[in-house]
Amino acid sequence: MNQRPEEHDDASSIESLLPIDEHIEEGHDNEGRKVRHRGVYLLPNLFTTANLFAGFYSIMCAINGNFTVAAATVFVAMVLDGLDGRVARMTNTQSAFGAEYDSLSDMVAFGLAPAIIAYQWALSELGNVGLTIAFIYVACAALRLARFNTQIGIVDKRWFIGLASPAAAGVVAGVVWALSDNGVGAVDLPVAVIILFAILVALSGMLMVSNIKYYSFKDLDIKGRVPFVAILVVVLAFAVVFSDPPRILLLLFLVYALSGPVQYVLHLRKRKNRQQSGV
Repeated sequence: MNQRPEEHDDASSIESLLPIDEHIEEGHDNEGRKVRHRGVYLLPNLFTTANLFAGFYSIMCAINGNFTVAAATVFVAMVLDGLDGRVARMTNTQSAFGAEYDSLSDMVAFGLAPAIIAYQWALSELGNVGLTIAFIYVACAALRLARFNTQIGIVDKRWFIGLASPAAAGVVAGVVWALSDNGVGAVDLPVAVIILFAILVALSGMLMVSNIKYYSFKDLDIKGRVPFVAILVVVLAFAVVFSDPPRILLLLFLVYALSGPVQYVLHLRKRKNRQQSGV
């Protein structure tokens, strides 16, 4: 029995509303010919979705006053964020959709979540000033991610231009985790310490949009063979981190955040010495 045209049109319109295999993007095959791909890759986007959920869960914990879990979840999001990129490259499932989805997830996990944690934990004690500082951090994270997307394939992959958003989140969330893990809250802190924390949040945001270079560690070969002692070093590193995760991770991210400005100052000093010696 033939289907009436009206029924066929209704079926087509209903099918077009279903969010199934609607995404189409252009790519290139192994021979460089332009091809169109329908749908999205599942495996790397699962990790990206987990990263997004970690950021969302961190925000919910911060709103409910569970700052220890909120801050720790940001670090879980960092692991998931690193895995989705690695998995995509290892399985050759990179896509423009995955890159954009990853940036949006990073904005939630490393932009919104640390700012809300910082505000709920201490910045709210400063009133509108604390709210402004939290927004500055969020805006800087958004600008950092947008600039990073436009520089893919242009900037040397060995370096980040500006502090990466996960590292900035590690500094902010690390302070909250290290102190709240010992039961320290904003009510226990003097105003001077809260102001110092606000300055730290603002500086972390400004470093994200700066032109200071940071080593990206992307040129490390983790698939090749390494000396046996390298495995021993990795085991010891894990042991050190797990001996006191909040404070060890905070120390690591603080050192990394400071490494960029220190290298920048040393570079300026070397250039000044060369100019003086040339004169």
